[in-house]
Amino acid sequence: GPDSMITARGARAVIIESGPHGTTCARVGCMPSKLLIAAAEASHAIDAAPGFGVHVDGAKRIDGSEVMGRVRRERDRFVGFVVEGVEKIPAADRIEGRARFVDRHTLEVDGHTRITARAVVIATGSRPAVPAMLAAAGDRLVVNDDVFSWETLPRSVAVFGPGVIGLELGQALARLGVRVVVLGRGGRVGPLTDPVVRGAFLEAISDGLYVDPDAHVKRVARITEGVEVEYTRLDGTVRVESFDWLLAATGRRPNVDGLGLEALGLELDANGVPAFDPATLRVGDTNLFIAGDAANFIPLLHEAADEGRIAGDNAARLPDTAPGHRRLPLAIVFTDPQVAIVGAGFDRLAPGTFEAGEVSFADQGRSRVMLRNRGHLRVYADRATGRFLGAEMAGPAAEHIGHLLAWAAANRMTVASMLEMPFYHPVVEEGLRTALRDLDAKLRSPQAIAA
Repeated sequence: GPDSMITARGARAVIIESGPHGTTCARVGCMPSKLLIAAAEASHAIDAAPGFGVHVDGAKRIDGSEVMGRVRRERDRFVGFVVEGVEKIPAADRIEGRARFVDRHTLEVDGHTRITARAVVIATGSRPAVPAMLAAAGDRLVVNDDVFSWETLPRSVAVFGPGVIGLELGQALARLGVRVVVLGRGGRVGPLTDPVVRGAFLEAISDGLYVDPDAHVKRVARITEGVEVEYTRLDGTVRVESFDWLLAATGRRPNVDGLGLEALGLELDANGVPAFDPATLRVGDTNLFIAGDAANFIPLLHEAADEGRIAGDNAARLPDTAPGHRRLPLAIVFTDPQVAIVGAGFDRLAPGTFEAGEVSFADQGRSRVMLRNRGHLRVYADRATGRFLGAEMAGPAAEHIGHLLAWAAANRMTVASMLEMPFYHPVVEEGLRTALRDLDAKLRSPQAIAA
């Protein structure tokens, strides 16, 4: 992180932390959610077994307390590894408390301790953002941070927000026997921007899970039994349903309020984040740097780790800052089907400059063998050079195919050179080859060449 890069350059670093140690990923994000998803996959495998002629006599039994018990135990184990790393830092260089800027070089901790520094890295993370209208749920309103502290599984949950968190948790809970509806506004489904892929994904994930990405919610109210939601269903009917909990999965906001940034004469955005250089993470021409979820730039663990190194290195070498190495964009959603966005997503491509190849997994051989033949893949290439630009995918093994495509894009491969690589049979990756062949044919077409 920032401290290791600073000390590596011979400077002293002090860490100020007001909350529990452990990353958002390990404590309340990617790791505990994957533990819940793993339990859901085991449950779903039993449900899908009859399709293979495998039948389980008797009813399936899900022990909610055992499910959540394993989630918490393994979560605590992952957090423990992070805490061990923090505890290796000398105690004199670790300060517990909440910091606030007095000026650009001075921080005050809990109103009594003052620290003067040549440079400051802001890496305060983020927290769930909750729309005001959901406050009517009262003490039945929860965020993803709360879910992983549940002692057992609830009977029902209304999820607001069909983004990454809402879809992952919503589908997992539904497959574990919880009655779930997922409601959104604006029509977005996860991070997908390609309308073809988004449509295929919505159709697939709606099998066994009610998802309305542009719902009309009329009312939210706290009732004796939990929370009541009045909304218009996709078929036009108005439904009033009660749930044990209302889960707000409506994004996250950076933890920068309370730092006193507004008094430092900085340009701040609507979330209070100061303007910074994405290459160096330096705030203007100041001695301040910002990294990770606090920067609200690319809120992913591997990106946050890179940003910590970049910010720490530049803080130590100030004023001689240098652009840090940034990786090719890669985002993955662990739903079923999985989602992957690689490199330049559809919304970042200029119309008329690219060609797209595609494949449906409906008839892809290995996918059908596994009864996982749902989803769609679209791959994009520069029309003039044939260089592979990126992809959007919803389908089986997207977490693995996404990495394969990210490495290809990072190495600036052309579609033709990608097709020279080996594709074994029978594997899901043959679907990728089909999409690449489709893309290659379009690149070679007279229309593309003429353009």
